[in-house]
Amino acid sequence: MAQNNIVGNPYQNLEIVDGHAVKAPEDYQDSDQLYDALIARIRKYHPSTDISLIEKAYRIAKEAHEGQVRKSGEAYIIHPTWVGLILADLELDKETIAAGILHDVVEDTVMTEEEITEEFGSEVALLVDGVTKLGQLSYSADKLEVQAENLRKMFLAMAKDIRVILIKLADRLHNMRTLQFMRPEKQKEKARETMDIYAPIAQRLGISKIKTELDDLALKYSQPDVFYDLVNQINARKTEREEFVQQIVEEVSTHMKNANIKAEVYGRVKHFFSIYKKMVNQDKTVDQIYDLFAIRIIVDSVKDCYAALGAIHEMYTPIPGRFKDYIAMPKPNMYQSLHTTLMGPAGQPFEIQIRTVEMHKTAEYGIAAHWKYKESGGSEKSVATRAEEKLSWLRQILEWQQDTDNREFLSLLKGDLDLFAEDVYCFTPNGDVKNLPNGSTPVDFAYAIHSAVGNKMVGARVNGKLVPIDYKIQNGDRIEVLTSQNSKGPSRDWLNIVKSTQARNKINQWFKKEFKEENIVRGKEMLAAYCRAKALVLSDLTKPKYMQVVQQKYGFRDWEAVLAALGHGGLKEGQIINRLLEEYNKEHKEAITDETILEKVSEAAKNKVHVTKSKSGIVVKGIDDMAVRFSRCCNPVPGDEIVGFVTRGRGMSIHRTDCVNIIHLSESERARLIDAEWEQEEEKGTGQYMAEIRMYAMDRTGFLMEISKVFTENKIDVKSMNARTSKQGKVTLEIGFIVHGREELAKVAEKLRQIDGVIDIERAVS
Repeated sequence: MAQNNIVGNPYQNLEIVDGHAVKAPEDYQDSDQLYDALIARIRKYHPSTDISLIEKAYRIAKEAHEGQVRKSGEAYIIHPTWVGLILADLELDKETIAAGILHDVVEDTVMTEEEITEEFGSEVALLVDGVTKLGQLSYSADKLEVQAENLRKMFLAMAKDIRVILIKLADRLHNMRTLQFMRPEKQKEKARETMDIYAPIAQRLGISKIKTELDDLALKYSQPDVFYDLVNQINARKTEREEFVQQIVEEVSTHMKNANIKAEVYGRVKHFFSIYKKMVNQDKTVDQIYDLFAIRIIVDSVKDCYAALGAIHEMYTPIPGRFKDYIAMPKPNMYQSLHTTLMGPAGQPFEIQIRTVEMHKTAEYGIAAHWKYKESGGSEKSVATRAEEKLSWLRQILEWQQDTDNREFLSLLKGDLDLFAEDVYCFTPNGDVKNLPNGSTPVDFAYAIHSAVGNKMVGARVNGKLVPIDYKIQNGDRIEVLTSQNSKGPSRDWLNIVKSTQARNKINQWFKKEFKEENIVRGKEMLAAYCRAKALVLSDLTKPKYMQVVQQKYGFRDWEAVLAALGHGGLKEGQIINRLLEEYNKEHKEAITDETILEKVSEAAKNKVHVTKSKSGIVVKGIDDMAVRFSRCCNPVPGDEIVGFVTRGRGMSIHRTDCVNIIHLSESERARLIDAEWEQEEEKGTGQYMAEIRMYAMDRTGFLMEISKVFTENKIDVKSMNARTSKQGKVTLEIGFIVHGREELAKVAEKLRQIDGVIDIERAVS
């Protein structure tokens, strides 16, 4: 391949394989030499710039880091200077480059934020402070809370100033280039973190220059065997491939010249991580991946893009279904190009990408292109505003981080940052373009228009024809959403068919808002039941100062929001109680545990060691035969965990261990608790027991009839039924019926859950 057609890395010390950096650089040992390279790079894209701010930043950073060394043994100042050089390669403004050089001084030296402000002004100081705070993030691939919290901070930093993330990406890129000096386990951890967080963010910001190298380096250190095997396979046919690409480049260049289209034409091999994902997703070998390389045509105008497309379709046979117009319908990260796959002279398929010079800059630099040196003297605010307008997805993510708990936020975000999800493009009745994830339905489309449209949706027409709501949208479909003011809102079944994270989030938000009161009540009951099962006193744990800690930990405004999150499944009981216990135990030497309760039970029954069977079928450990009855407050059935309570003059009452009356016993009354268990015969279901459940549902015609049908078909004797209906059409039913044990109860509950409109079912505790 001719030298001028090879796409390489701008830094000569990187090992290049088909245009890709695969080895860490041998950094400059002389930091001043590296600094000179930085200034030369800046002057190349902005010859008239005043470099005094950058010069001052380098001098102060060098003094502050004096005596510090990296794992490689080289002077620490090498690292921040490389960060500045990477930022200069993105052609960023002098404030960003200065902050990049200074990004470690507050955390790693004696220099303070106040001193940064005094020396460089508030803009640079805020950038350094933002990067410093992000540097304090910890990472765990296993801990959901840590991942979610890190990502929340990342996107909040973006909202304040996108340049903070650009500096952080440059910092991570240089650290990945020098990762060979870390321990193998640290290499894998950093590689995983890069794959999970940094590369997806670079992708979303459209910075392919950084994203592709991060991907390749992460693959190299996370799966070195896979990486080097792939490198060897690609290199094995390097000469043959270069000859083919050179032939295509020369043919296309000649044809562009003959068509009077001014164009730059060159070929490139797709980066290793992209090839690896194609192999995994398509279950193919390297030889079976036909679009290993692409030809790029860079022209002056959009008109020339389409003219070039017509010209190359005259030269080569286009492969049907492989043309994509990202100029008319840009990607969410601002990417624009024409993509077409063609059949080469020898039957070898290849891809051509056509774009303007400006589109190419956006493809390479992404959002960074909006922070270049400003020739026109435009204000920082106007530049930031223009950049933000391009990133509607960022505003959406910021809404998510305010309205969702950690588990849901992480799930939504990972779906939104999916690097390999193809988009489908469709039209509104007015002809506006909407891009959605491949596999989206009319429900996704409705919520892409507005949450109010989705919430009132009752059907859809596609290309003038009525379609089911689970119809898979195709490219070019024209979609009309049918709505009704009488709609009671979305169905939970929609969560099983929607593809976009936006739609899923809006549906969940509707249910949270509509059922907030029910979720709070359910959350209270779940906490109480959990404490009863663990023999904890909930009132001891729910002190305002303890609850405040939980609220702050999970980012909720008040305690009701915590309970609502628990009620709808965003939090688990253990997460809340464990935090409350931590605070309680700080003030109490003796922790509340199951053992303390068991000791009291043992003390109460230490002189009664024989076990007898009562007529009720209960084996009571450690006490003589006495009158035994089942508590009406919790209605235990065989299979439930139970406990006995010795009453004053009325024998023993048997409760479920999660009964509210057991958990609220005073310390003196707890001495009356006796361990109890079901006799084996009772576990087999020979007796009849009263059970009570509570159902939450949306009311509708025929609802009670369907419930009655379940009990009739299963030959269940219903003893009581009470219903309460809200103004919003939500109904709460309490149903008492006879079962033989917990297994039968669970079977009935499962059948009831299958009824349309049922939201949740739980055991009733009064």
